[in-house]
Amino acid sequence: MAKRKKKRPREKAATVEYVDADGNRLALRETLSRGTIRKIGAGPATAATSQEDAWRRRAELLFERLAVSWEIAGLPLEDQQMLLGRYRMADAATQHWVRETIARHLERYIPELAEGG
Repeated sequence: MAKRKKKRPREKAATVEYVDADGNRLALRETLSRGTIRKIGAGPATAATSQEDAWRRRAELLFERLAVSWEIAGLPLEDQQMLLGRYRMADAATQHWVRETIARHLERYIPELAEGG
């Protein structure tokens, strides 16, 4: 009988915190795994995906993989489903701020996923 490998506790990834004009705080991971970078960089799975759908899915995927916590109006969110749900229901200005923040974050920490990279 083969021995089972003991699971090592995952080290928490280092995060960077960004604050918007209203004082809301968004914490993003500094790094992603090679597999995640490959998946995000691969683009849409089918040719039937419209350019807008692909762009929106990439934005959500980046948010989903990078966001660790988001404090809005003093309410901290850390659950991944809650974070993504809050992002989806955010107003256009908030979503724009998040996308711009993630774009700057990628340029600095994960340049292979930056739009120009």
